[in-house]
Amino acid sequence: MITVDDRPDWARRMRDERAARNWSQREAVELLAARLPDDPNAPLDEQGLLRQWKRWENGDVFPEKYKTEIAHVFGSTTGAFFPQRSRRDGRAEVLAVSGMDTVEIVTRLRASDVDQATLDALRITVDRLCCEYAYMPADQLLTEGRAWLGRVVGLLRQRVSLSQLRELYALAGKLSLLVGCVEYDSGQPRHAEATRQAALSLGEEAGHLGVTGWAYEMRCWFALTRGDYRGVILAAAEGVALAPNESVAAQLYAQQAKAWARLGDRQQTEIALDKGRQVLESLPYPDSVENHFVVDPAKYDFYRMDCYRRVGEDRLAEQLAGEVIRVNTDWDGTEKAPMRISEARITLGVVAARAGDLDSALSYGERALGSGRQSLPSLSMVSSDLGQVLLQRYSNVAEAEDFRAHLHSLKAS
Repeated sequence: MITVDDRPDWARRMRDERAARNWSQREAVELLAARLPDDPNAPLDEQGLLRQWKRWENGDVFPEKYKTEIAHVFGSTTGAFFPQRSRRDGRAEVLAVSGMDTVEIVTRLRASDVDQATLDALRITVDRLCCEYAYMPADQLLTEGRAWLGRVVGLLRQRVSLSQLRELYALAGKLSLLVGCVEYDSGQPRHAEATRQAALSLGEEAGHLGVTGWAYEMRCWFALTRGDYRGVILAAAEGVALAPNESVAAQLYAQQAKAWARLGDRQQTEIALDKGRQVLESLPYPDSVENHFVVDPAKYDFYRMDCYRRVGEDRLAEQLAGEVIRVNTDWDGTEKAPMRISEARITLGVVAARAGDLDSALSYGERALGSGRQSLPSLSMVSSDLGQVLLQRYSNVAEAEDFRAHLHSLKAS
């Protein structure tokens, strides 16, 4: 048997998830057995399954046959619990696939030379920008995104084939989504809403359900950070009806769940989370999990973390926050998704504050607010949870008041 520290991440997570729920191994096996299909020719041996579970938690055997049901037991997705790693160099891929670097692509676009190779290079460039959303400085990404959007929109006025025109509309729509997200991150809500509406129009022109679905998701996000929770639920329902089989449907359900959690309805929160989980389980594992407009399975744990923090499930929220930080941190400590990590730290801060550990709560909170890549509305919304706990429990402590002042300045910005 290998040591605990050397176990695979999935084995360690099985134990941690079970412990966060105060389940014994036998209780976990009973829940797993309930999710397995009946086979009259091979009656289920729960005692044998329990022995298997022990081996899985020890990391001795990989549960290939049962991995989807194990993830379901813990409310997660197969791709999050047993991830497939695929990090790509977007700029290198543009050159490898098309033989063109950025300078040559721009040169061709200016010359209105829109052949298939140019479109392929342009498509990969857009994908690369969407992948860089998680970590590129907002002002840099906004400048680059707007520049490429201008180039693509310029091509819409050229003489191109119908199929090329549709692809250009879709690419312009994706760039508009990206630009709108960064505008909202940067505290420009009016610009962001106008850009979102442009993306919706471009998606409709292209007949691209992914683009139109994400335009509805952005509407949910804007409403959520404004505190318009009923608006979130309505926009999410409209988006799901429009694009029920796209990966964005999972994120729309997640936004619904976050809204229900803030309204205090635990049952509807769990229903929405499970619907999103089912959408992700029905889809193949994405080729580009770094793309902001692809719902990678691990991101769903990030949404579950938010919901459980809001409904007061501190142990589950804490365990998921740890997973979010681990999954989004490289071996050398580089943060691959600093915005997700900041919200995870706020979650750990809330749990610590509720447990009476003010020093840890403030440490987590300050690290979150000090991140270089921020979504101001989202970080402000999530940090308010920590601010509220500090107000309720530590209103006469100077250090807690200092943090709340820091939070107030963030909201003002």
